[in-house]
Amino acid sequence: MATHLLKKSYQLENLKQTQFNDLWGDHGIFTTMWVFGKPAKILFFDDHLKNLILSLKKYQITKKSLKSDVLKIINNNLSKNKNYNHLLRIAVNKKIISISLRKRIKPKLNFNLKLVELKREKPQYKNLKYKKILSYLSKIDNSKSDIALISNKKILETGTSNLLFVKDKKFFTPKKDYYEGNTYKFFKKKIKKIIKKDIFLKEINDYDEILLLGSGKGVASVRTISEIKWRRKNFKKFKILSKHYDAVINKCNYYRF
Repeated sequence: MATHLLKKSYQLENLKQTQFNDLWGDHGIFTTMWVFGKPAKILFFDDHLKNLILSLKKYQITKKSLKSDVLKIINNNLSKNKNYNHLLRIAVNKKIISISLRKRIKPKLNFNLKLVELKREKPQYKNLKYKKILSYLSKIDNSKSDIALISNKKILETGTSNLLFVKDKKFFTPKKDYYEGNTYKFFKKKIKKIIKKDIFLKEINDYDEILLLGSGKGVASVRTISEIKWRRKNFKKFKILSKHYDAVINKCNYYRF
């Protein structure tokens, strides 16, 4: 299990601190952001905050000061003097705002996907119905592996990230039933065309590369899917996307406390 630098919960109504609750399984929304450097930078911070607030409205969790409340909690818990390489998770339900920080683990090049028959509830939202996924993730080394969610013999996403598939120098992504994260949206602007199609397990061997995109993984290249004997053929698109990702990291502004 991940070691946390901090775990705190606050009452949504008045921001008074209360006993920590991770809120997993509740009716609510969360977002996970990469905090790095000293002083701290938060990659795609404005997008994370915007998506969090908009999704909470869809879940009928509203409060006029919600955005400023979340900012206040972040400001009170991040330090200007600490050198970060952490994942900041903000989770909100109708009563509580929870915040946690855990070390970000860089994926290794011998990365493997494990197939799991599972589709998230309302996958278009980053909702808190994650207990089943977490039960799988807790049993694997997250630097070397992730779970690929399978439904109707199609790959949708992983337990932590979006997926891009490469074939004949073209990018493909599943048609539906997954959440488009901020890292994925960044690459949508950089890649001229991403073709949406059903990614069937029986066709996986047609693909040269499989890439994970997310706050926790950044850009990761899958080496193998052992169960179906898929193996990476090259690193060509991974190298290109990694350069784009490094560039946006370098341009990221310091967080304003």
